[in-house]
Amino acid sequence: MQKLVADHMRPEARRDPDGVDAARATLLTAYAMLEKSLAKGGWAGGPDFGIADCAAAPALFYAGVLEPFDSYPQVLAYFDRLCVRPSFVRTIKEAQPYFRLFPLHDRLAPRFLDADAQSFARTP
Repeated sequence: MQKLVADHMRPEARRDPDGVDAARATLLTAYAMLEKSLAKGGWAGGPDFGIADCAAAPALFYAGVLEPFDSYPQVLAYFDRLCVRPSFVRTIKEAQPYFRLFPLHDRLAPRFLDADAQSFARTP
């Protein structure tokens, strides 16, 4: 993810399209691996929410901004489960004042900018 964000911050003439393509391919490989491991549902480490899910939440939050995972239904469902957890909601709310510092803040889904949200579930 860092490669994708850093390249976005570079002047146009100094961007690295090959490096970005390689980083994006790595991210898609990670999505595919996660998709397979979540095929049975549940959480990252098994049937119970755990520390792996705590680590996955921010990574998927920002990864989804850089490369949406809409074509990975298990990953999308997993992220949706994370988005309604009280700890996730609290973390996003605490982070909202700082989102403007993220170089790609204009790509954040509007649902994550709602300071009054009780959850960040997607609405169809």
